Amino acid sequence: MNSTPASVPTCRLAVLASGAGSTLQAVAQACSDGALSARIALVISNNRDAGALHIAQNLGLPHLHLSGQTHPDTTPTPGDALDMAMLQALQQSGAHIVVLAGYMKKVGPRVLAAFQGHIINTHPALLPLFGGHGMYGQRVHAAVLAAGATVTGPTIHHVTAGYDEGGILAQTHVAVLAGDTPQSLATRVQTAEKTLLVQTLQGLAQPFCAPTANP
Repeated sequence: MNSTPASVPTCRLAVLASGAGSTLQAVAQACSDGALSARIALVISNNRDAGALHIAQNLGLPHLHLSGQTHPDTTPTPGDALDMAMLQALQQSGAHIVVLAGYMKKVGPRVLAAFQGHIINTHPALLPLFGGHGMYGQRVHAAVLAAGATVTGPTIHHVTAGYDEGGILAQTHVAVLAGDTPQSLATRVQTAEKTLLVQTLQGLAQPFCAPTANP
């Protein structure tokens, strides 16, 4: 008698990160724990000293530093060499979904076209509020507090050519408390953001999971 078919986590993720890599760590942990039916096929950072690259190395994950330093422009189009290099690396990794997790650079048009509908970003506010060019990190939380908002929270959205303009996939609310600072608010939003990202990725990963019957 067969039990309910299980899912083989064949979904391959590529994670782009510029900073410490706490979101990468959360996604990797979810993959390891089975909360996320996927595996990380590649980590890319534009910052050679990024904590995300050290985390990837410690976890034995394939990782690359790709930036204007590694791929200076050799064509009239700014960023074209880097865009081509990133696309090649992502395709060679077999990634199904690309996750921007604190990635501080715009993604090139070649990568956007190749992964249209399969490249997502996390933003620490309830878009379309507090988004756009220059709105990242503590700047977002400071703007939320300056506006007198009583609620904020993370957004997961598709990545397009415009900053924070892609379709929204998921949001969750985080209360703004009396006496909050940008730092205290960031801590709570980041916790919610990681949980929301794993939940969203689990849904996106399902089409790539192959069912297998257990005897």
